[in-house]
Amino acid sequence: MSDKPTPKRHISGQKKAEDRGLDGLIRPQRLDEFIGQERLKTNLSILIEAAQAREEPLDHVLFHGPPGLGKTTLAHVVANEMNVNIRITAGPAIERAGDLAAILTNLRAGDILFIDEVHRLGRAVEEILYPAMEDFVLDIVVGKGPGAKNVRLKLPKFTVIGATTRLALLTAPLRARFGAVYRMDFYEQAAMETIVTRGAGILAVPIEPEGATEIARRARGTPRVALRLLRRVRDYAQVRADGEITGKTAVSALNLLEIDSLGLDDLDRRVLRSIIEKFGGGPVGLDTIGASISEESDTIMDVVEPYLLQLGFLERTARGRIATPHAYKHLDIPMQPDGKQAALF
Repeated sequence: MSDKPTPKRHISGQKKAEDRGLDGLIRPQRLDEFIGQERLKTNLSILIEAAQAREEPLDHVLFHGPPGLGKTTLAHVVANEMNVNIRITAGPAIERAGDLAAILTNLRAGDILFIDEVHRLGRAVEEILYPAMEDFVLDIVVGKGPGAKNVRLKLPKFTVIGATTRLALLTAPLRARFGAVYRMDFYEQAAMETIVTRGAGILAVPIEPEGATEIARRARGTPRVALRLLRRVRDYAQVRADGEITGKTAVSALNLLEIDSLGLDDLDRRVLRSIIEKFGGGPVGLDTIGASISEESDTIMDVVEPYLLQLGFLERTARGRIATPHAYKHLDIPMQPDGKQAALF
C-alpha cells in the first residue's frame, strides 16, 4: 500500500443505483446465465422444454434448501423461460383464505404464483390451495349457517412455485401436489468466485482474482452472503485502500468483520463454543443452546446449523447436537482423553 494519502472519491446518488444494480442485474434472467446448481438446471430445463413443446403450463415446482441459495431467483428465471408473468407472495403474508382467493382469481392462464416460505401457510389457506393446484378450481362458501352454499369457480391453468428452508414442515398433502421437487445445495468454490467477480463488475469495483477467491471462500457457499461481503469489502477498499479489492485487502476487511477463513462468523463460533465449553461437547438440545447464547433456536437451525453440518463441525443425533473433532481443531480447543472438553459449569 502506498504512503501517499488516499485520494477522496466522489460519492453521489450513483452509489444507491449501483446497489440496486447489484440486486437486480446480478440476478440472472435465463437458465444458461444461472451459475452453479448444474444438476438442478438440467432437470429444470427438461421440465420447461417439455411443457413448452406440449404448450401447457409448467407443472408445480418446489425448491427447498438453506436460505440465500437462489430459490427466488430461479422462480424469476422459470417465468422468463416460460415467457409468463410471475406473482410473488409469501406464506406468512397470506393470513386468510380470502387473501389467497383474491390472488388466484387475478391470475391468467400460464401465470406463475411464487410462494416463499410456503411451509408457513395456514391450514385454512392450504385447504383452498389443494383444489386450486390439483383441479384449477376455487371452492368458496357463500353465506353462513343452513343457508350457506358452496360455489366452485374455475381458474385458468397456472403454476405454483414454492420455496422453503424447512421441507419437513410442509404437510404431506401439500408436498404431494408439487410435481417437481428440487433441493438446492451450497455452491462450489469456482461458482462462488464467478458470482463475486460478476458482482464486482456490476458495481464497477476493480477486483483481483485473489480478492474474489478470498471473498468466495468465506461466503459459506451462499451467493447472498457473498454479495453482502462484497459490498462490505468494497467499502473497506474505498476507505482504507486505493479502491481495488486485492487478496490482502479482502483478508483485512473480512478479518475486521470477524469472518474467519472458513466463513464462520461470531454467531457460528458462539454456538460451537457453547456446545464445547458449557456442555462438554454435547449432546445438547437446540433450545438449550439457544438459551445459553441468548439466540432463537429457529435462527440456529435455519442459519447456523446447515453450514456447520456441511463442514462436519456438528453432528445431529436423537439426543441433541454434538461438536465433532473438526470443530475443536478449528477453534483450537484441546479435546480431553475421552474425546470431550470438560464443561465449565
